[in-house]
Amino acid sequence: MAGRTVRAEQVSATRELILTAAERLFAERGVYAVSNRQVSEAAGQGNNAAVGYHFGTKADLVRAIARKHAGEIERIRGRLLAEIGDSDDIRDWVACLVRPVPEHLADLGSPTWYARFCAQVMTDPALHEIIVEESLSSASLPQVIEGLNRCLPDLPAEVSAERGIMARELILHISAERERALAENSPTPRATWHDAATGLIEAIVGLWLAPVTGRS
Repeated sequence: MAGRTVRAEQVSATRELILTAAERLFAERGVYAVSNRQVSEAAGQGNNAAVGYHFGTKADLVRAIARKHAGEIERIRGRLLAEIGDSDDIRDWVACLVRPVPEHLADLGSPTWYARFCAQVMTDPALHEIIVEESLSSASLPQVIEGLNRCLPDLPAEVSAERGIMARELILHISAERERALAENSPTPRATWHDAATGLIEAIVGLWLAPVTGRS
């Protein structure tokens, strides 16, 4: 029994080393620019087959990295939802959409790689569905979307869809850019992740409430 416990702990520790190394390398270089051999070496594994043994395909590894963070992000979003109740303020619902990832990154301390990892994966046609699927598995995200939709102005369907894409891209890439700047000790417009999230919320609320003009 003791031997099995030690073995299980060793496997868990190895998996964590691989996940951390892969997340960093994928964030910095792109997913397909990084080989399993490079991930194994960065994780301190002498066996170059370690990644495949523990995770299977590269897509499986990407999914495992996403799931590594999903629980804490979900917990934060659930807390924010509980705090706002049945609010009719669009800002509250946008905050529930924006704040979970920046708050999670702040809790992790610097450097982090998750925002840049997501940005890399979301630009890859073969992998971005993994992040989308993991997001859709969230119990709280549909509640946020429903609450947000109740507060939105009556927009033409194509405008609403367009602004949804814009909001998603802002959240994804502004977070990734801030994370990159922090890792490189470069200046950032906002001092903290909390303040950066506030700026994003303000921008996205303005985006949703902007007038609709110039339509043919």
